[in-house]
Amino acid sequence: MMTGRVFKKMNKFNFMENDEFNFDEYVKMIKHHQENNDPTGWFDNVYEVAKGDHTKVFWADLEPSPYLVEWLKKDIVKKENKTACVIGCGVGDDAEALSEYGFNVVAFDISPKAIELCIQRYKDTKVTYIVADLFDYPKDWFENFDVVYECNTIQVLPNEYRIKARVAMSSLIAKEGYILVSCRSRNEGEKEDAIPLPLTKSEMDEFIKTDGLNEISFLAYDDNQTPRVPHFFGIYQKGN
Repeated sequence: MMTGRVFKKMNKFNFMENDEFNFDEYVKMIKHHQENNDPTGWFDNVYEVAKGDHTKVFWADLEPSPYLVEWLKKDIVKKENKTACVIGCGVGDDAEALSEYGFNVVAFDISPKAIELCIQRYKDTKVTYIVADLFDYPKDWFENFDVVYECNTIQVLPNEYRIKARVAMSSLIAKEGYILVSCRSRNEGEKEDAIPLPLTKSEMDEFIKTDGLNEISFLAYDDNQTPRVPHFFGIYQKGN
């Protein structure tokens, strides 16, 4: 996993200074790792600079996704001991929401500092927070979860790693289980050099075409930032 060695290597990228987020430095940091074939090596630094304060993690919404909560309220998964997995759980809001709706939740992140933060933030949590790598997850997770939740992981990965991530995510879903995918979006052919790189509809459709999942619903929407940012929220189900 990414430890102090990587953090020292990244100190020159001052993407947070005096609580101000520097987007250009953030992009430089990501590019540096991508160019060195280490596309996930920078994640821990985001949590390191937060120093255990979840409110200082610049990308955290500090509340669960309203689209996830809306789906949870429908009580789609009707079974005992239902399981869920949150990929790249960050500061834990979505994992806790799934737990509140009765799921046995495993929430993982490649960043040890992120997991430390979650454990400190939720003293009485029922969620199992664990450091893990999507590209090398524990074997007993294969097709083990009734619900998999993914938010903004693929978009920070380059090239073939985006494909590997999608395939790995789909492999976590149990038979008749669901994956909920939340991400920024872009039109085909635009912003191709952007970092992070939002997903196109054709990339989302690979959950169907390549991974063999069924599309249950698909929403394209703009968030309420200024300026507004386009997003996708797709729900897919694995067959039996």
